[in-house]
Amino acid sequence: MRIGFNRIIEEKILKAQEDGKLDNLPGLGKPLEMEDDSRVPEDLRLTHKILKNAGCVPRELEDHVEIRRTEDLLRESDDLSETYRAMKRLRLLKAKLLRDGRSQAIFDIPEAYQEGVLNRLNRKQNG
Repeated sequence: MRIGFNRIIEEKILKAQEDGKLDNLPGLGKPLEMEDDSRVPEDLRLTHKILKNAGCVPRELEDHVEIRRTEDLLRESDDLSETYRAMKRLRLLKAKLLRDGRSQAIFDIPEAYQEGVLNRLNRKQNG
């Protein structure tokens, strides 16, 4: 049965090529971009691909991305009030991960890091 199905598919592809329906497709002549899905269990790969193509991202990943963005903002900010807001946001995001059991305490903001950021800002504003 599968052999017959493959034959039908092959015939349809050949017919489309002959009719020129496959000309000028996006990416024509370029190598395929193959994604490594080896870490996804085989029985979940199709579902994972469908969700990914639809733009769905696991909530944990969204939270981690938001944490990284906030950390970047914290590092780059020269505004004291913006820094305080970013630190508050960072604490909230990390506490949310910890509360939901989706992270380890390793994500806590070390006090020395906070002090270093605040000292840097104070030096910039006073110097």
